[in-house]
Amino acid sequence: MSESVNKGRVLIGIARAEIAKKLAVPFDEPAASGQDWLEEPAAAFVTLTINGALRGCIGSLEARRSMIDDVRSNARAAAFEDPRFPPLSMEEFSNVMVEVSVLTELEAMHAYTENIAISKLRPGIDGVVFKFGMYKATFLPQVWDQLPDPVDFLGHLKAKAGLSAEFWHPEVLLFKYQVKRYCEKDLSSERQ
Repeated sequence: MSESVNKGRVLIGIARAEIAKKLAVPFDEPAASGQDWLEEPAAAFVTLTINGALRGCIGSLEARRSMIDDVRSNARAAAFEDPRFPPLSMEEFSNVMVEVSVLTELEAMHAYTENIAISKLRPGIDGVVFKFGMYKATFLPQVWDQLPDPVDFLGHLKAKAGLSAEFWHPEVLLFKYQVKRYCEKDLSSERQ
């Protein structure tokens, strides 16, 4: 089994175990001993889907706690605290697919106009953080699958932040990042 597949299985297992614990469902968390990388600071998002439809997604943009603590906290929040959805039910638990995305550090994108910003977007590669005053939103790189056009991607990101899709101001701040994505459905199909 490759190191990447092993890390993915451990992270998915940690996330699923945290959700199971809250639901009082028996589930064995993978052993963390000897896995020093779990104690390193990391930023991660946990995304839950049922039959391909989003069921919860919460994460951290900056590494402020250990990988294991970040994944546990974000798994719990994605399942039970995402304001877009009711808390995950016991019935849904067996059907939910878990995905963990580990983020690179944020990198500022210097773009004083919207056209410059659009020209710097890398579809399918970069996640993007949009900030303007109190307005803030992010899209993981996976969102490019639904919004492959950079103009649409940025417009929907602004709308997610609570602004008009046409809004632009020279003081908008944009940051990009990449992710290492671990999908439960992909890992379960790899038998090595």
